[in-house]
Amino acid sequence: MATLAAPKIVSSRAEFPDSHTLSRFLDTGGYLGLRKALTMFPEAVASEVDQASLLGRGGAGFPAGRKWSMLRKAPVSYLVVNGDESEPATFKDHFLVERDPHQLIEGVIIAAYALQVTTAYIFLRGEFALGLERVQQAVNDAYEHGALGRKIFGSDFSLDVVVHPGAGAYICGEETALIEALEGKRGFPRIKPPFFPAVTGLYGEPTVVNNVETMSNLPWIINNGGAAFAALGGGRSTGTRLFALAGRVNNPGVFEVEMVKNTFRDLIYDPALGGGVINDNKIKAIIPGGVSAPWFGPDMLDLPLGQDEVAEKGSMLGSGSIVVLDDATCVVRAAWRITKFFSRESCGQCTPCREGSGWIERAMYRIEHGGGRLEDIDLLLDLCDNIAPGLTWPPQQTTICVLGPSIPSSVHSAIQMFRDDFVAHVELGRCTHD
Repeated sequence: MATLAAPKIVSSRAEFPDSHTLSRFLDTGGYLGLRKALTMFPEAVASEVDQASLLGRGGAGFPAGRKWSMLRKAPVSYLVVNGDESEPATFKDHFLVERDPHQLIEGVIIAAYALQVTTAYIFLRGEFALGLERVQQAVNDAYEHGALGRKIFGSDFSLDVVVHPGAGAYICGEETALIEALEGKRGFPRIKPPFFPAVTGLYGEPTVVNNVETMSNLPWIINNGGAAFAALGGGRSTGTRLFALAGRVNNPGVFEVEMVKNTFRDLIYDPALGGGVINDNKIKAIIPGGVSAPWFGPDMLDLPLGQDEVAEKGSMLGSGSIVVLDDATCVVRAAWRITKFFSRESCGQCTPCREGSGWIERAMYRIEHGGGRLEDIDLLLDLCDNIAPGLTWPPQQTTICVLGPSIPSSVHSAIQMFRDDFVAHVELGRCTHD
C-alpha cells in the first residue's frame, strides 16, 4: 500500500463536528491565507497558483492558473464557482460545502483578489439543502468578520459574494449552461466558440468559472506556496485530490489522497480508505471518473490516480467519483440505470442526445427486463456509434456539450467487457443476478 503521509489540504478540519463554523475555522488557521494574499500583488497570488500547477477539480482538468492567465491582459468581470455537483455517485463537493464552507469562501476571495473582480457567484446544486444553509451562513459570517464586503481586512480590495441555488438540472454542471441559469434562463449549454466564458461569459462579460474543490485548495497554496503543492503528486497531477468512493466497498466515502503516488487498488483496499470489497468478492469493473467515464477492468487496479495516467488508458478521473462493481453486480442493470439518468437529464437542445439517449435507454430496459433480442446488442452499439462516432475516448463531438457523447460510455464498456452477460439476459429472459 502507498504511504498516506501527504498533508490533508482540503479535508483537514473534517474530524471536527463543528468544522463548518467560523470559530473552528479561525482556530485552525482560517483566513490567514487571505490575509497573506492581501499583502501581495494580485499577479503574485496568481503566480503561486500557476506554480502549483493546480488542475481544475471539476472534471475537465484544465489548469486553474492557465485559465486565469488567459484573462490577465483584459479585465475580468465575474468569478463563478461551479458547485452544481450532479454526477451520480459524486459527492466530494457536497462534502466540502457541508463540512468546510469557510475554506471555500476564503478560496473564492483569494481568487477574486488575484483576478481583481468585485462580484463572485457560488452556484450550488439546489438539493444540497444543508450545504446551501452552511455556505450562506459562512458568507454572512465572513461579512461580519470583515472578510467580505468593503475594504476587506482594512485593504483596498472589496468583494461581494452571492450564493445561488440551482434548480436540480444536471446539465447546469456544464459551465455555459450554469451561466445561462445564473442569468435567469433555461440551462442550455452555449456553443463554443464563440461563447467561451473567458470571452463572453456571465452577462456577456469575461468570466472565470472554477470548481468548489479547486477554490478550496487556494488557502493552503497561498499559506504554503505553490512549489509545496507542486511537490506533491507527479507529472501534471500535482497535489492531493478528493475522491468519492462508492459501490461495492466496505467503507464508501470521501477520501483525500496524494495524486499519482496512490493507485485505484490503494484507494479501494487500504483499511484506512475503502477497506476492500464487500464479502471479499472479486472486482468485476471500476468506473474511474464519474458515470460519464469508460469503465476499467480489474487489470487496471494498479494504475496511478493521475489525470494523464488514466487518460492514456482510455478513460478519465473526471468528477473524482470511483464506483466499484463486483461479481455480484449486474452490469446490464448498472449500465441501464446510468443511461436512464442521462436520458432524463438531457436538456433536449441537441438531437443526438435528446433522441439517442431515449432510444438507448429503451433498448437497455428491454434487455434488463426480459424482453430483449439478440440483435438489440449490436443495435445498441450502432446507436452509441451514431452519438459518439468511433466510440473513442475522448469522444467525438456531435452535440453542443459533452453530455451527449458521454451517454455511450457505460453501454459500450459493458457490452465490450461483458457481452456474455447481455446474451444471458436475452436467452434466459431475465437478469442472471436475481
